[in-house]
Amino acid sequence: MYPYFKRLIDFSLSLILLVLFLPIWLIVPILIKLDSTGPIIFKHRRVGKGGREFEMYKFRSMVDNAHDYLHHRDPDLLQQFKASDWKLADDPRITPIGRVLRSTSIDEFPQVINVLMGDMSLVGPRAYMQQELKEQTHKYPQTKKYIPMIYRVKPGLSGPWQVSGRNDVPFVKRVELDAAYAQTLGFASDLKIMCKTPQAMLSKW
Repeated sequence: MYPYFKRLIDFSLSLILLVLFLPIWLIVPILIKLDSTGPIIFKHRRVGKGGREFEMYKFRSMVDNAHDYLHHRDPDLLQQFKASDWKLADDPRITPIGRVLRSTSIDEFPQVINVLMGDMSLVGPRAYMQQELKEQTHKYPQTKKYIPMIYRVKPGLSGPWQVSGRNDVPFVKRVELDAAYAQTLGFASDLKIMCKTPQAMLSKW
């Protein structure tokens, strides 16, 4: 029963967020275009409910063709990226305005569209990349058992790992948190995460 109620909450709150933060849609695209060349919206394939891939949207916070830059132009940086659980503490691909967007989590705002489309939820596990899961579960075999659990629900705009330290949470702990969330899905846990999300966002500033 709750999944249907959750979808209603997702759709209703996403519409409210779109209207409430309308200035973001007007100002941020201009800032991105003034800052660097490339598209305003960054699209990337992520894994959703049932293991199905979908296109996730973000405001572009990196240089254009950032994926090629990492995978084909700088092998040392790529190794550092993978060794650090698919993240970089000081990523040279991030643009000046991109750093501001990321520090305020504004870069993730277009994911509201993903929520409206039904690919994501306001609260859920992290939207992982297929290759990330493949390589990380190979690196940490003990995490393989968590993936089917995570696939039971839609990935979220916010979630248990986001309110538990974000980038400071290692992959092993991240998937454990996500799996636990999926197993105990309910209104109380979603409400708790939604209430903690603003504080988690402000802690990045």
